Amino acid sequence: MTVPKAEPEAVDRRSLHERIAADLRDDIMSGELAPGANLPTTAQLKERFEASGATVQKALQLLKDERLVVGRAGAAVTVREHRQRTVRPAALMIPGGPGTPYRWLAEAAKHGTHARTELLDVTETCPPADVRAALGLPADGLAVLRGQILLVDDEPAELVESYYPLDIARGTPLAERRRIKGGTPALLTDLGHPPRRSTDRVSARVPTQRQYQALHLTSSMPVLRTLRVVHSDDDRPVEVTVMVKAGHLYELQYEFTGERGGEA
Repeated sequence: MTVPKAEPEAVDRRSLHERIAADLRDDIMSGELAPGANLPTTAQLKERFEASGATVQKALQLLKDERLVVGRAGAAVTVREHRQRTVRPAALMIPGGPGTPYRWLAEAAKHGTHARTELLDVTETCPPADVRAALGLPADGLAVLRGQILLVDDEPAELVESYYPLDIARGTPLAERRRIKGGTPALLTDLGHPPRRSTDRVSARVPTQRQYQALHLTSSMPVLRTLRVVHSDDDRPVEVTVMVKAGHLYELQYEFTGERGGEA
């Protein structure tokens, strides 16, 4: 009988300063290093990671560039406040009442941050393949694109690109380069296509060049990409949105209640 050989252990081919930054980043994300807390001293980090002072400083610079910590050479390095924001997609889908701000703006205000949107583009374009598939478009099909950037405390937080079928959007405010009063859910309802059901597909990806620049990223840290499909009556897709945010600054929270699923 032949005994199968054990799989060789994977080798971490990242440079030492990237590995140090990864471990410290995890301490920050998990709350082991809380907002406002000082990171261990250079001497402590040198001992912990068996690294030179120069390597430790390169690791700390990565975390500073990622806006996770603040500090200067020769002084304590501190974990930034609001190092990670929790996003609750289900709560953000609930329409606001008449005259109320967009839901995500209101949520940001609850946490003491100032949020705003900046409209980037409104045009007819051929969407990405997964968006075309969700809208049921052919390979050369067009949709109305509304692109915007969401900013929190004047820092780019999320790149949002929403696509709408031409027969719904043409000749309506969806196709106009201006803000939509009351938001798109209210407008879609007024147009006879009330949102009834939404599905999210979330993936982690290396940022594209455009995403890297728009979000002011400083490394190839993964981004969180959410593909949201909004369905109306007869389960027709009426809006498909691609939302991209820096993966190291955000986490998604989903809550489930009620029936428990059976075993697979």
